[in-house]
Amino acid sequence: MIVIKSNKEIELMQESGRIVALVHETVKKAIKPGITTGELDAIAEAVIRENGAIPSFKGYGGFPGSICASINDQVIHGIPGETILREGDIISIDVGALKNGYHGDAARTHPVGQVSEAAAELIKVTEESFFEGLKYCRKGYRLSDISNAIQTYSEDRGYGVVRDFVGHGVGRELHEDPPIPNYGPAGRGPRLVPGMVLAIEPMINQGDWKVKVLDDEWTVVTLDGLLSAHYEHTVVITDEDPILLTNSKNEVF
Repeated sequence: MIVIKSNKEIELMQESGRIVALVHETVKKAIKPGITTGELDAIAEAVIRENGAIPSFKGYGGFPGSICASINDQVIHGIPGETILREGDIISIDVGALKNGYHGDAARTHPVGQVSEAAAELIKVTEESFFEGLKYCRKGYRLSDISNAIQTYSEDRGYGVVRDFVGHGVGRELHEDPPIPNYGPAGRGPRLVPGMVLAIEPMINQGDWKVKVLDDEWTVVTLDGLLSAHYEHTVVITDEDPILLTNSKNEVF
């Protein structure tokens, strides 16, 4: 069941979203060669707790970190720890924060120092694919219109769109209905209505779309060993333009 949020609930979610955005800004500044993913996790958790929130991910299904830190061919759910970032790596940071009973959820992929042109282009296209999907985050469109826009934009540029993991609704629960694939034909699924809050998150691979889960039962990697990037916002459907709760200023688009 898709939970439609009231204006009051969306106001509460704005605070969770603000904290997630602040975490991303803070972690981005700390990303450099030589830092460990565990150190980034500690930075993120400190910001979340200093703002009166709880890390959404820590303990979720047994996950040990406050962030997912996924490097290079790791798509999502990378466990933070002793891994040291190196010049030329890319790292996807996924963050959730729970405050006032509501979650915010967002992800970004960052370069570590100087990266290859191919890596920079992958990061760019992944972000752009999100904003292509965002064009359809308006009442009256169907859910798969978002999915199709993301897939078309990414595949037209030669990238693989992950099928095994998808976006989702978000609110009192971190993962709510509806599931939001980043692929598929347009014109299907429920119509978008004001009050829907969606975590839209393209996961785009440099090569093939196929992935596998490692033996730690969390980390997802590309099957062909090529790079992957991730971009996510918590998005509110309104009577007019969508609102990104996890952007720095809750901008309308």
